[in-house]
Amino acid sequence: MPKRSEEMLMDLWMSLLLVWITCAPRVSTTPIVGQSKSIQTGGSAAVASGLGEGQRLLSRAKRGWVWNQMFVLEEFSGPDPILVGRLHTDLDVGGKNIKYVLAGEGAGTIFAINELTGDIHAMKRLDREEKAEYTLTAQVVNADTDEPLEPPSEFIIKVQDINDNPPQFIEGPYRASVPEMSAVGTPVTQVTATDADDPVYGNSAKLVYSILEGQPYFSVDPNSATIKIALHGMDREMREEYLVVIQAKDMGGHMGGLSGTTTVTVTLMDINDNPPKFSKSLYDFVIPEDLPIGKMGGKVKANDRDIGENARSTYSIIEGDDQGTFEIVTDAQTQEGILRVKKPLDYESKRAYTLKVEASNVQTEPSSGPFKDTATVKIVVEDSDEPPVFSKPIYLLEVNENAPINTVIGTVTARDPDAPGSLVRYFIDRHTDLERQFNINVEDGKITLAKPLDRETDMWHNITVTATEVRNHSQISRAIVAIRVMDINDNAPEFATEYEAFLCENGKPGQVIQTVSAVDKDDPIQGHYFDYRLVPEMLNNPNFTIKNNQDNSISVLAKHDTFRRQKQEVYFLPIIVTDNGNPPMSSTNTLTIRVCGCSKDGIVQSCNVEAYVLPIGLSMGALIAILACIILLLVVLFVTLRRHKNEPLIIKDDEDVRENIIRYDDEGGGEEDTEAFDIATLQNPDGINGYLPRKDIKPDLQFMPRAGQHSGPNGVDVDEFINVRLHEADNDPTAPPYDSIQIYGYEGRGSIAGSLSSLETASSDSDQNYDYLREWGPRFRRLGELYSVGESDRET
Repeated sequence: MPKRSEEMLMDLWMSLLLVWITCAPRVSTTPIVGQSKSIQTGGSAAVASGLGEGQRLLSRAKRGWVWNQMFVLEEFSGPDPILVGRLHTDLDVGGKNIKYVLAGEGAGTIFAINELTGDIHAMKRLDREEKAEYTLTAQVVNADTDEPLEPPSEFIIKVQDINDNPPQFIEGPYRASVPEMSAVGTPVTQVTATDADDPVYGNSAKLVYSILEGQPYFSVDPNSATIKIALHGMDREMREEYLVVIQAKDMGGHMGGLSGTTTVTVTLMDINDNPPKFSKSLYDFVIPEDLPIGKMGGKVKANDRDIGENARSTYSIIEGDDQGTFEIVTDAQTQEGILRVKKPLDYESKRAYTLKVEASNVQTEPSSGPFKDTATVKIVVEDSDEPPVFSKPIYLLEVNENAPINTVIGTVTARDPDAPGSLVRYFIDRHTDLERQFNINVEDGKITLAKPLDRETDMWHNITVTATEVRNHSQISRAIVAIRVMDINDNAPEFATEYEAFLCENGKPGQVIQTVSAVDKDDPIQGHYFDYRLVPEMLNNPNFTIKNNQDNSISVLAKHDTFRRQKQEVYFLPIIVTDNGNPPMSSTNTLTIRVCGCSKDGIVQSCNVEAYVLPIGLSMGALIAILACIILLLVVLFVTLRRHKNEPLIIKDDEDVRENIIRYDDEGGGEEDTEAFDIATLQNPDGINGYLPRKDIKPDLQFMPRAGQHSGPNGVDVDEFINVRLHEADNDPTAPPYDSIQIYGYEGRGSIAGSLSSLETASSDSDQNYDYLREWGPRFRRLGELYSVGESDRET
């Protein structure tokens, strides 16, 4: 056994002996009646039976065994099995034939017993972290017959822990964060280590934490492993990340203990502890005076050492821009201040600006005041060649519609705003004056009339006038000129509509026949007033009169009730309408009045139509019946014409094979089989001995067809026949005036596929008898008749 293992075993037994001497009850020296058994462990005898202090002696002992726990060290690796303990019984006296038997967990494999002496040995290396204790059973039996001499008894062997497992940080490595500038003692995070050794026995699992790396910035609580801030004023802008190494050591941190380490990465979180700071205190910009509104004139930048939202700044102009000529906005991406023109610049009026710009943080900490910084911005306005400037952006002019040509309507003026002023020339944009009704003097801007105006056609004319510098034609400005055409009384009033009045035969004198109003295209300032009167020759009209309604309208009245359609059907009443213009304009309008038949209630029923029908004795119903008959005759005529077919232009028989489909119920023998069909069917039956006359024309030259070959079914050259027909069709002046397609079922001679016809076979229909087909039923009777026909019938 190695020396170190022997020393460890000796220390263990001495510890057990001291514990037993101190804690075990005193044993009476009085012998106990009966048998007794004991356990001896580690070579030191342990009394197996005894009495407690003050306990009375019993007259009868029940059992001779008093079991204590046995212990064995884990991880023992000596050359020989380690002695765990010894069993002993009072039956074991000299010469008695007994043996000890061991059973239970690990019996025979991990633990072995000497049958004669009762010594128990551990045969293998034990690990408490795998199994902490074993339960076994001991019994004494007869060595010859294995007959139990005593009942079995149970005892426990405990594996005694040694410090063989270091602490481990299962969740490491760790990451933590803490705000910068945190106070000393502020907790950052907590780490946890575990030890697989026995936490009850000894200090093998008692852990103590310490910091190996990370001082003087952080500290760790030795018991709770809480990491805390140890240094005041830790600034993220100086250093953002720290690496802390934490150690956990068992055995209470004493020498000889095992240890484990982990790392904690601590990141300082930013707080708004830095104000924005301009990179320079004075900025100089030169901006041309023609810079468009909203365009950038310069950039300023205030840097902030913070990050994220804490670094966001906003810019403003706090001095030097009372007129609001400039504005400054923040670029969200670069955090720059963009200086832009808000109003037009004018070099001639102001050539320099001095602004005071402020940058301030958007977010601030409650404990600290607003972080700000200011800078001065000097702007020099650069002179630019500006276009002419009109005195007004919009001109409003007026002209009478009867103004003569070359009348001056108005004047537009423009000037060159630059210091050395240039002469200006004026032009009309003809895209806005397509009719060229106006002209302009290029030197003084006077607008004159080029064509007559009519207010009733166009009341307003909007044109665009351009002003151009003489020395730089690219500098152009524009102004809108709105010309209003003023009205004059040049249109006579007229009836508002074409009136047609109806007068009842049974009307009463003074009855209002029609109310008439007038309209005038002119638009006088004082409004319209119309005067109505009858023409002088109708002043003493015996039939009608007019009455002024005092609202620019009149009522036409009947003077009597003796109007009859048979006497006069229509009356024409001319009326003169005059306006109040200067000079006044008038026109004569005629009112048509028809005499009609009315009901008793004065409702018009019929006028001129029935007046002509009634004298010949026809009622309205009869007239409707006659009209219906006429419509019916027209429908019949239309249907008859639709059914009529137009005669064809060419006189030909309807049986022309080119216009009909002939169906054959027998099979052909191929393109070289000339016996199965008559080649003459390809010929035009109507064109063999003559030509096809046309109905629509009479040809000047009679075409005389050549004598065709009357080909029979045998010995016909089909190729030659088709070529002849093609020549005749191309040169026939009596051919149809439309294109036509002639199809010939001939493919040529010498087909490489050969003939599929059965007509060329050695056998013929005459060699076979098809009478048996008639015996198959009515469906095959007709087939048998077809195949049973004689040779003479077939030729026919």
